[in-house]
Amino acid sequence: MGIFGALTELFQVPNMVPFMRLQTILEARWILAFFALLAVVCGLFSAWTFWFFLLLFLCTVAFFRDPERTVPADPNLIVAAADGTVMDITESDENQVLKMKTRRVGIFLSILDVHTNRAPIDGRVIYREHREGLYLDARRPECSEKNESMTWAFENPCVTIVVRQITGAIARRIVAWAKIGDELKKGDRFGMIQLQAARAALPRELAGGKDEQLVDFARRQVHK
Repeated sequence: MGIFGALTELFQVPNMVPFMRLQTILEARWILAFFALLAVVCGLFSAWTFWFFLLLFLCTVAFFRDPERTVPADPNLIVAAADGTVMDITESDENQVLKMKTRRVGIFLSILDVHTNRAPIDGRVIYREHREGLYLDARRPECSEKNESMTWAFENPCVTIVVRQITGAIARRIVAWAKIGDELKKGDRFGMIQLQAARAALPRELAGGKDEQLVDFARRQVHK
């Protein structure tokens, strides 16, 4: 789906409330104000510039859409922390929180994806750490170690899941809404990343060593 398809889907819905959320759209308030001002001022002199900046305004609104998601009722299921495309599923050493070998699921967010991030499990935020870094393309394997990021850990009596928000070459801003100690339900929003990637680390025994099932599960979750 192209950007015009996304705009059509958004603005043909009779009730836009399920697609927009105040906390999310406020992240774009200065961008929207800028495009609105340019549209008005430039529109006094040129009609095509008015429509150009109006289009940018609407594209920004579409980018910051934040629809509700249906969370699976099964308490044993873990949901994806981000919409997007599963880029890799690899074994890696998680050295910040779990300090063990994990199965990592990498999800790439394109400009057309919803960019809010959601808690993968019911649980408490026990870790949140920002790390300065570079702004390499989020699809490059080394971006996990070199790019600016925010690492989160969610814990309940059964499991601890680590989620990492990662910046990229274009998107250079990470937004954190939750804080350490917050109790979140599975699917609750905890922040957003603008345009790029998220990665989750799962204990190997939780992944079960079955890449095919894990890929299928992740794809069903991020495209739900």
